[in-house]
Amino acid sequence: MTPTLDLSFSIPTALDFGRIAGRMICALVIGAAVGMQRELTHKPAGIRTHMLVALGSSFVVVAAVEAHMSPSDLSRVIQGLVTGIGFLGGGAILKLTAEHEIHGLTTAASIWMTAAASIAAGLGEVVTAALGLALGIVVLALLAGIETRLGTRASSDAADRRPTGKA
Repeated sequence: MTPTLDLSFSIPTALDFGRIAGRMICALVIGAAVGMQRELTHKPAGIRTHMLVALGSSFVVVAAVEAHMSPSDLSRVIQGLVTGIGFLGGGAILKLTAEHEIHGLTTAASIWMTAAASIAAGLGEVVTAALGLALGIVVLALLAGIETRLGTRASSDAADRRPTGKA
């Protein structure tokens, strides 16, 4: 028996439309909040990037949910999305060979975290999404000062070290 292609479509009720819109707007708020923090700290991926990642992530999940995919199929959609966002974040990482430094790891992580929280929003897990957002903002904003102080000390310690005798 060959599978048939179902070309029918459903028109959502006003209640369905509100639920879908609410999930996607929640994701946009997540992207805006993380993106605004990145903009204020003058990082390369800012508000538009994070909002688009958030919207795209929730859009894919909402579409899968609305297509009434089985839980195992939905799981595969989410797995693919998380992997794809990892590649996007990988593009934000830059290795500066001359200085032996890597930049963009936090930006890549913020993109990935934005997608994860937006996936939760797309699934209707708004409290989980909000908690993930709040904790992410704490890490990005409040812990930056500690990281800066530790980074400065680590950099000065590294500068004081003698090179190893390897030729």
